[in-house]
Amino acid sequence: MMKKLKEEVTLLFDGSSLKTIAAVLMLSGMLFVPAIAHHSTAMFDHNDERSITGVVTKFDYINPHSWIFIEVTNDDGTVTNWGFGMSAASRLRRMRLSPGNWKKGDLITVKFYPLKDGRPAGALRGVINSDGKTFRDVEGLTAPTAS
Repeated sequence: MMKKLKEEVTLLFDGSSLKTIAAVLMLSGMLFVPAIAHHSTAMFDHNDERSITGVVTKFDYINPHSWIFIEVTNDDGTVTNWGFGMSAASRLRRMRLSPGNWKKGDLITVKFYPLKDGRPAGALRGVINSDGKTFRDVEGLTAPTAS
């Protein structure tokens, strides 16, 4: 009986089986790397929290990440379009944020972590609307008023 068990174990773990097991483990590990890398926030400067006021041009309530876009009038009168990434629509829904929360033309102030490369975009931290409605972290923000 022991001899038969030893033969079966030897067959199970012969060279080709070990190679197959190793290949399967390596492949399955490689499949998870993109999912982990996808959720990196390294592109944002978490040591530079900013706020900016502008007019909503678009709110993309989508998966895997929703985005809100605003036009900001700079001190010199030029306009810059900014985009702010946030959670997936499914998560925002659980946070009681709906697709109609921000409409084109709404005046809002956004708290965010900017992109490290200087492009006009960032990771949204919080928003306050001109009517005082808030979303997430708005500590230090006041409702914007039209100038």
